[in-house]
Amino acid sequence: MRCAVGCGHVHRGADIGHGLDVVRGDAAHPVNRGLACGRGIRETADPEGEWLTRPLVRKDGDLVRATWEDALDRVADAVGGVSDPDDVAILGSGQQTNEAAYALGKLARGGVGTRNYDANTTLCMASAVTAYYDAFGSDAPPPTYDDVPEAQTHVVWGANPAVAHPVLFRWIADSASDDDSRLVVVDPVASETAEAAAHHVQLAPGGDFALARAVLARLVESGGVDDEFVDANTDGFATLRESLPSVEAAAEEAGVDVETVDLLATAFDDQTLVYWGMGVNQSVRGTATSRALVDCCLASGNMGPGSGPFSLTGQANSMGTRVCSSKGSWPGHRTFTDPDHRRRVAERWGVPVSDLPDDAGPGPVGIVDSDPSVVWTVATNPLAGLPDAAAAREAFEDAFLVVQDAFRTETVELADVVLPAATWGESDGTAMNMERTVSRIRPATGLPSGVRTDLDIVAGVGARVAPELFPAPTLDPEAVFDEFAALTAGTDADCSGIGYDRLDEELAVRWPAPDAESSGGYRYYDPETETWQFPTPTGRAQFSDYRSEETLDLPEATSDDYPLTLTTAREADGYNTGVRSRGVDDPGPVPARVNPETVETYSDQLTDDRTVLESPRASVPAAVEADDAVPAGMVWLPIHHPMTNHLTVDAVDPESDEPNYKQCAVRLVAPDPEGGTETRDDTPAPTGDPLAPEVRR
Repeated sequence: MRCAVGCGHVHRGADIGHGLDVVRGDAAHPVNRGLACGRGIRETADPEGEWLTRPLVRKDGDLVRATWEDALDRVADAVGGVSDPDDVAILGSGQQTNEAAYALGKLARGGVGTRNYDANTTLCMASAVTAYYDAFGSDAPPPTYDDVPEAQTHVVWGANPAVAHPVLFRWIADSASDDDSRLVVVDPVASETAEAAAHHVQLAPGGDFALARAVLARLVESGGVDDEFVDANTDGFATLRESLPSVEAAAEEAGVDVETVDLLATAFDDQTLVYWGMGVNQSVRGTATSRALVDCCLASGNMGPGSGPFSLTGQANSMGTRVCSSKGSWPGHRTFTDPDHRRRVAERWGVPVSDLPDDAGPGPVGIVDSDPSVVWTVATNPLAGLPDAAAAREAFEDAFLVVQDAFRTETVELADVVLPAATWGESDGTAMNMERTVSRIRPATGLPSGVRTDLDIVAGVGARVAPELFPAPTLDPEAVFDEFAALTAGTDADCSGIGYDRLDEELAVRWPAPDAESSGGYRYYDPETETWQFPTPTGRAQFSDYRSEETLDLPEATSDDYPLTLTTAREADGYNTGVRSRGVDDPGPVPARVNPETVETYSDQLTDDRTVLESPRASVPAAVEADDAVPAGMVWLPIHHPMTNHLTVDAVDPESDEPNYKQCAVRLVAPDPEGGTETRDDTPAPTGDPLAPEVRR
């Protein structure tokens, strides 16, 4: 599994040694029916990253080989040696199995008791998650893949599934090619998905909230509201209607004309699916915009089979992390704010309820700001992935840093202990895709002697730190899944009817599945009675009550000093921070896509297509590619390059804690003819570490 589409793959282990020899789509798997993308196959069978094969510990400033016992003892001594549980920060990932994610959360929350626990999934999906909870009372999109071919219009907003989710995009494109169907894309960049669309709406960077509100206002004005659905199944529409701006004012703020708003509004006259991704979520307005897109679906009656809001999740097990890991909610989407849920978890784990944190914590950026004494990262690379990454480096330099990963990363280079972990094709367990389907994962190859699974590493630390929770240094994945599933019984994310035997027979089952015969379909809707029931206090879906003047301003507007807007997105062959598709020692200059008009305007700042990109935080070398797909005044950088996030701003959405990756201010500066750059105070940039771009403080 390479992304959250959840394609089933067939793996064949190498005949000699370890690793995978063949990877292909599984024709029997109910999600993809044999389809697979090239990236998923390449990065599984033959990743270009550097594998970690032995535990490492830092001695006299260098990372040296160690035994597992020595490495785990050092981790346990560090974690157990703090007086305040919140001095320990643990960062998980959407790259773990459900079982490993559940065990890590159990250790972090129940064994250590820290608030400072989260996962890199917050960096991608937290705004959509918050919007779902606010609107429906529960996380996860209502539609499933079954709804894609049934939709008449597909609106893709702030996402590029042609690159990020190729198999899903094939289904969307196939449906949109029907005579009565169409694809509409909303994106400042003329992306690969936009190239395939009937209509491309090219709004201003950061204009998504204003545009969605303009569409809502036009739906109200033009009679596009489904009054029968709204009256029967929702609360708050009158308040929303009163808060709407004029179409003209909102369109101007979004950087589009009124005719474009009309085009989008008419899309909701059809049976429409609305997909969105990081272009919406990764903003200080991410939750507000996600809510506005849900509002458009509710107001137009685009709820039910073949329609509705469908956020596009990135990592292979991001959904599993949301359901299993206790990072933003207790297992099964039990909320932190409900004392009964907290009590139920404490009883199941056999710990005093007072030992469990009573809130989800400050989010990844807040964790960095808390200056933890011990940091443990699992299958994530925060020194490349967090915004204003140099600030994270400073915080982690002062901490005892434990890195658990399959590949060498920038974060590994700073670690005090390195724990080499198995990855997909080597691990036993389960994962959940973006439409709530649980799939079985089996190892196709054995592990090198120096590598352990994520689950066994967590158990090894847990047995030392919290033996009452982890009485043995290894765990059986099936037993862990059964414990998790039992804890979800009766919740909105009920997995209690799913077990390994059922998955062995059916290959994949969608939740909620409260018994061994049931599986989830379109959420909140009963097709037999054609009625709706939402897990909110009133049983009805909730419209948002934002007012434009109450939403945060974008954190860093362009200025005379920094006249260009930086945005970030995926490359076709990139994966997260690129750990499977690039080396660490010499990442090279960051590739920057820039409109030819902008290239011409700043030609005096380029030397042989090389320049220096500066933000108020840092400067990094860049290789410029002139590209008409990027609008004038914008610089497009890949999220996978380790220097990209030295430029980004660490502002976060106030409701979801998701960072504002998609917009900050930068400028182009001519490179030093001697081959270096200088800091603002004229101190030469470091030359001994190719991973350390210039940082100006």
